[in-house]
Order: sequence, then C-alpha cells, then structure tokens
Amino acid sequence: MNQRMLAPRVVDLSDTPHNRRRGGDLRTMLTPATVGATSGFMGVAVIAAGERIGEHYHPYSEEFVYVTSGLLEVDLDGEAQPLGPEQGLFIPPYVRHRFRNVGDVEARMVFHLGPLAPRPELGHVDTEQTEDAAQQTARHEAAVPAAQAADASGAAS
Repeated sequence: MNQRMLAPRVVDLSDTPHNRRRGGDLRTMLTPATVGATSGFMGVAVIAAGERIGEHYHPYSEEFVYVTSGLLEVDLDGEAQPLGPEQGLFIPPYVRHRFRNVGDVEARMVFHLGPLAPRPELGHVDTEQTEDAAQQTARHEAAVPAAQAADASGAAS
C-alpha cells in the first residue's frame, strides 16, 4: 500500500495570507498546500462591521460554517438567515450564499469545505463582484499601464 504519511501540524492565523478578493478577509489555514490535506480545507473569515463576502457557490464541496463572534446574515439562494455566535451552518453544493456582517463589531467565522474540487480554480464560482474586489481590480488595471509606461521610459533612456 503506497500511502503518504501526514504529520499533525499547527498553523497560526498570523502566518496565513490575507485574501480580500471576495470581501471580508478570508484566511485559509489548513489546506493541501499548507498541511497536505487531501479531503478539504479550513479557514477563518474576518468580516468588519458593514462588510460582506460576495455571493458565490461551490459545485464540488459542502461548506461547514461556525460563527465565533459577531452577528451575520447569510443569504442562502436569496433567502436571508440570521447567524450568530455559537451557531453552525451547513451549505450543500450549488447553494448560492453571501455573508453580511449586520452587527456593530467585527465578525469571525470558521469554515471548512470538502471534498476538494478536482482543481482549485473549479471549487468556487462567484455570482457577484464585491466592492472590495472591484476596487482591487481597478487598482490593478491602473497599476499595469503605469508600470508599462515606467518600463517603456526606462527602455527609452
């Protein structure tokens, strides 16, 4: 039997990269890349007051959510559902969902998705773009011509 041996591993939240592409701050902690996980991945979402994670769905994975702090409202296929501390939520594959922090303080939730999609880029389908994502796209698009102009002026001198 040729089975890869996995070792237990602790990953600190402070060692994980920030991901604000979909709104909130999604920090994937225990993943195939970080710990060699083979059946899913786990992380923490930090959502500032008034902020949201844009609507999306997962075609291959179930999602499990546990709120540790704050008050959220989650839209599940367009129907709003309150979600607060010490509550868990199960989201089946293909259910569109969006999380909104409706409280006055930061909200935090732990999420786990499994099984893994065949390839990472197939695991998440955005159905809307968040303001944060739109701002990042605009900043990137503005930076690319500026960088190209700088390269061109450097090449011309």
